[in-house]
Amino acid sequence: MLAETICSAASAAGLGIAAVTAYRKRFLTATRIAAYSLVPIGLVLTGVVEWVSGIAFKPSVWIGFGVLGLAWALFMTTRAIERRSGTRAERKAARAAERNEAVAPGASAPSLGAGGQARPSSAPSAATAKPKKKQEAAAPGDDFSDIEAILKKHGI
Repeated sequence: MLAETICSAASAAGLGIAAVTAYRKRFLTATRIAAYSLVPIGLVLTGVVEWVSGIAFKPSVWIGFGVLGLAWALFMTTRAIERRSGTRAERKAARAAERNEAVAPGASAPSLGAGGQARPSSAPSAATAKPKKKQEAAAPGDDFSDIEAILKKHGI
């Protein structure tokens, strides 16, 4: 009963402010104020205010919100545990593998880890030697050609 009275008084005050604003020839603002001031009385007439006040003052409702919060916390906990699945040794091995595959500051290619070393061979074959020389000869020109084109485009 008290909430309905307060909402009605707020609506009446808002409509009074809207009337004063309209008197000052600010019709757009007056219309917006009138719209906002009609919301509380609309909530009273639809029964939303009574429903909210009934929810706010019942202890069983607050216990229900607590149970919902606990359920949410349990869902989030299980999700975090699923992300961290695996043993500690597996995580440690994964971190070590990531460190081994890092690129050295002066290197142009990633360094090879213990598992990625090439097999030693007695002598390279002639078929593999020729493409390698072509790649080495073409590599320095190809590395910077796109950069040079960008610099020329900008007049540098």
